[in-house]
Parts: sequence; structure tokens; C-alpha cells
Amino acid sequence: GISHVLTLVLQELSLLCKRDVNGVGMLYDLLRSRWLQALLKIYECLQHYLGKRPLPVTLQARALNREVVELLRQAPQSAEVKELRRLLRAPHLKAALLSAHDTVAQKDFEPTLPPLPDNIPENEEAMRIVCLVKNNQPLGATIKRHEITGDITVARVIHGGLADRSGLLYAGDKLVEVNGVPVEGLEPEQVINIL
Repeated sequence: GISHVLTLVLQELSLLCKRDVNGVGMLYDLLRSRWLQALLKIYECLQHYLGKRPLPVTLQARALNREVVELLRQAPQSAEVKELRRLLRAPHLKAALLSAHDTVAQKDFEPTLPPLPDNIPENEEAMRIVCLVKNNQPLGATIKRHEITGDITVARVIHGGLADRSGLLYAGDKLVEVNGVPVEGLEPEQVINIL
């Protein structure tokens, strides 16, 4: 991987470093630095992980759990079988853990964007489709009605907020649609309720 290539580059640079050709010594020290080595190892680990994304063994863990409990009911009742049945029938396992597993296993959490309309005029201004996934935190932006055009625009992006960290919204951006609802003619308070 990258670590091997870096090792070869360092070997080559060490020969040039002895002659100090055009600041090669500085480059050699940089490439030999511990922080760069560690960063490259982290990068390689992430690339390895992304290539081998874990996939669920089953999409229906709750159904499999019910099936196992039923098979255990028919099995000879030893202390171990009784305890396993009790554990598999516990509400925190069934309702919380297995339900959460099935929810995650069956969904693709990548955002899906609506298709662009076919009737966009040729002289239409450039438009960005922004998808921000909000959790319990505020958006971190304020909106207002433009004094002249009447459009709903982003008045301010609050430093450190979700909108700021995403880098997708800027002060002055015109809002056309929020969560699939056109905002033309709406008051800013109505738009905030849609957000």
C-alpha cells in the first residue's frame, strides 16, 4: 500500500539527502515524520474497511429469534435451554436490539434527492439541491424575506451550527423548496415550521 511506496521514496531520498540536492533533506524529514507515518496507516486502515463494508447476516433477526424460541420450546428442557429461551424472549432483546438491527439492516441511509423537473427554462439561474440530515440539533441558520424580491433567503449562517459545518448553505441563498414544499408566498415563520 501507501506505506510501502513511502518506504521506497524514503530510500531514494536518503541517497539524495546526503548530497542535499534542492532541499531534499527537508522533504526527507517530512516524509519520515511519525505523524505522517501514523496518518498514512490510518488512511490505509480506512481504505481497507471501506473495501470490506460489513453486511448483516440476516435482514430479519426478529423473525429468526421467534423461530429459535419455538425450536427451543420443543427441545428437551435443560437449565441451559430454559435460560436461553428466557433471554431470547426478554423485551429488551426483542424490542430494542433485534428491532434496531432489522431497521438498520433493511435501510439504505444515503439521502435520496428528488429528480429535477423537466420544465426548467433555459435562462434559469443555477440552483443547488441541498440535503441536510437534521437530528435533534438546530439547523444553525436564520431566514428572512428579501425586502425587494419577497423571496425567502438565508439571512445568517451561525458559526459551528449544522448548516455551517455542512458548508452547503450561505447567507443570501434563496430558498425555493423545503422538504418538498414550495416556499414561494409563505411567511418565514411558516418556512421555519416546515424545517
